[in-house]
Amino acid sequence: QVQLVESGGGLVQPGGSLRLSCAASGTTFSINGMVGWYRRAPGKERELVATILRFGVTRYADSVKGRFTISRDDTKNTLFLQMNNLQFDDTGVYYCHTISRGFDYWGQGTQVTVSS
Repeated sequence: QVQLVESGGGLVQPGGSLRLSCAASGTTFSINGMVGWYRRAPGKERELVATILRFGVTRYADSVKGRFTISRDDTKNTLFLQMNNLQFDDTGVYYCHTISRGFDYWGQGTQVTVSS
């Protein structure tokens, strides 16, 4: 059974930083073709934030380029999202996602709130 468990969300002021983590069990991030982070802002559709594809290729939404960094620790089977210079528009629920054996798996989400 695949489980993805996110942590690290919270309340932060504009310009602040947070680091999200996603621990996986029942699947291996380094084998899966895609692992990444999505977010759902209030009143908006869920959107892709950042992803790691095969061979370590990374992709970022234009809105987070230069501020967010996605990384993976294969020894711990854990995915990270370092978020710097957070802005109001970064507020939302952040979800870890992977595709394993042709199926999509999602974490339960972690809330990130940017507020002064």
